Amino acid sequence: MRCSAVLLAGGKSSRMGRDKAFLEFDGQPLWRRQMEKLGQLSPEQIMLSGPPRKEWSNYDVISDKVENAGPLAGVAAALGKCTTPHLVVLAVDLPLMTANFLQSLLALCRGHRGAVSRNENGYEPLAAVYPAGCAFLANVALRSGDFSLQNFVRKGTKEKWLVERKISAAEAPLFTNLNTPADL
Repeated sequence: MRCSAVLLAGGKSSRMGRDKAFLEFDGQPLWRRQMEKLGQLSPEQIMLSGPPRKEWSNYDVISDKVENAGPLAGVAAALGKCTTPHLVVLAVDLPLMTANFLQSLLALCRGHRGAVSRNENGYEPLAAVYPAGCAFLANVALRSGDFSLQNFVRKGTKEKWLVERKISAAEAPLFTNLNTPADL
C-alpha cells in the first residue's frame, strides 16, 4: 500500500519536564526509535512534525498549521503535505507500538478510507492511518477551534473516511504512553 508517514514530536512535554522526543528508551532516543518503525513500513514520504532540531536535519520537518492546537495541528500539517493516498501517524511517546501493528492498520485501508484503533475508552488516534482526503476535516476542526483528536476521528468514522479496528487485550500495551517521569 502506498503511504506517507509522520512522526508527531512537537508536544510541549510539560508533564514530563523535558522534551520526550529525546528521552532514551532501550538505549535510543524515542524519536529515532519511532522513525525506524515508520521506516519499516516503506513509506514513499516520511515527515517529522515538530520544531526544527539539528538532529532532524535529514528529515522533512513540518510545522503545525496552528500553534498550541495539540497533535491535530501536526496531523493537519502532515496531511497537507502528504503525497500519497494514506498517511501513517505515530506519536513519539508510544515506544511499545510496533511496525506490525501499524501494518495491520494499513491492511484495512481501502480506496479513500483509513483506519484507527479503538478500545473501551475511545479511539487511539496517535497510531493511525488517515486518508489524505481527511485534510479538509482536520482544517475545518482547526478553524473552528475544536482541537480534539477524538472529535476529529469520530467525525471521520461517521463520514466513512475511517474504519475502526478493535484493540485486543494483548495489544493494549502497545498504546502505553509516556507522559510523566513515573511512566518511564
